[in-house]
Amino acid sequence: YDYIIVGAGSGGGHLAYRLSEDPSCRVLLVEAGKQDSTPWVHVPVMYFKTIGSPGYDWMLKTHGPTSGLGGRSLAWPRGKVLGGSSSLNGLLYVRGLSYDYDSWAAAGNEGWAWKDVLPHFRNCEDAPFEGPERGQGGPMSVSE
Repeated sequence: YDYIIVGAGSGGGHLAYRLSEDPSCRVLLVEAGKQDSTPWVHVPVMYFKTIGSPGYDWMLKTHGPTSGLGGRSLAWPRGKVLGGSSSLNGLLYVRGLSYDYDSWAAAGNEGWAWKDVLPHFRNCEDAPFEGPERGQGGPMSVSE
């Protein structure tokens, strides 16, 4: 293989998709979880059936002293299915705030300003509406 990608979540799946667009590349995508064939993964309001369920969630918890938690441990849902944690999130797509990207760029992270990342977001979106910050014709369906 030219590329071996571990984890078929949103990032790994998209990376494998883009790399495999080149027919000369051999890409292996490895996922420890099972196929996401249950309706609980595909119906947004049913995320509560997968989070906290050992068949779909790795059942991880935070550990150690964490500021603001008074030493408590919290559940950290991580997807144990094809699609990774994005399969547990109620099918939400959230880009982040433009202010955050601009802050990262201002801190010295070249290429992370909102104006720099927006074209990448737009290229991967297929929104059913037009707008200056939304893309159409990309591989990922989005809606508001």
